[in-house]
Amino acid sequence: MMKFKLLFFVLFSCVSSGASAQLTYGTTGLLHAPSAEMQRDKTVMIGGNFMNKELTPPTWYYHTYNYFLNVTIFPWMEVAYTCTLFKAEALGLGPYGYTGFTNQDRYFSLRLRALKEGQFWKYMPAVVFGTSDPYTESGDGQISSTDGNGYFCRFYVAATKHIPIGKEEIGVHLSYLYNKRNEYKLNGFALGVTYNPTFHPQLRVIAEYDSKNFALGATYLLFNHLHIQLEMQKMQYFSGGLTYKIYLK
Repeated sequence: MMKFKLLFFVLFSCVSSGASAQLTYGTTGLLHAPSAEMQRDKTVMIGGNFMNKELTPPTWYYHTYNYFLNVTIFPWMEVAYTCTLFKAEALGLGPYGYTGFTNQDRYFSLRLRALKEGQFWKYMPAVVFGTSDPYTESGDGQISSTDGNGYFCRFYVAATKHIPIGKEEIGVHLSYLYNKRNEYKLNGFALGVTYNPTFHPQLRVIAEYDSKNFALGATYLLFNHLHIQLEMQKMQYFSGGLTYKIYLK
């Protein structure tokens, strides 16, 4: 773990624009909390992440990985398909000779922008409604399930406002998250602050409270296509990922 911490701070110092992609959900957002930022119209994102077990629902009592495909179909709509890997031992397949990552949890995410920042007046924030993993096929299928395989289920509304401070600008992000999960209940506010320095706008520094824990991270957009994200969940557990952005428009 000390190696992960050292890697994080070395990379942070080296790279110490654009909307970020969330590690867990494969959508636009902060680190683990939502935001009301959107990708450029007709942006396609393909990515994958290492996720520390402290970042995931308790079903993953081990470190895992995910991969995703994300498309901003219209300027106001984003759709993502995310797969998170299961270990055979966690599924009870060890006695049958299976080991390591042998299965995956799959789900869709949807984000809809209701308001653009500054749309009707100067100080108006952007507003986005979103959901991830809203439906589970466990049992007869249900919305916002309490149990079953809707592990990443969440519904939220998020607001974002960018505030100029001298020559610099910070982003302030407030959201409310909700679900009925028994083992990973979300029912509260999340808050985040982002900063893209004017001398190097490819770098973004992020601090957030995701309604459960505090986290600090950074993203870096390399060659306008490769998005790198690093995160310290609870200020001590490392997660990180890579996303490649394709601009069709």
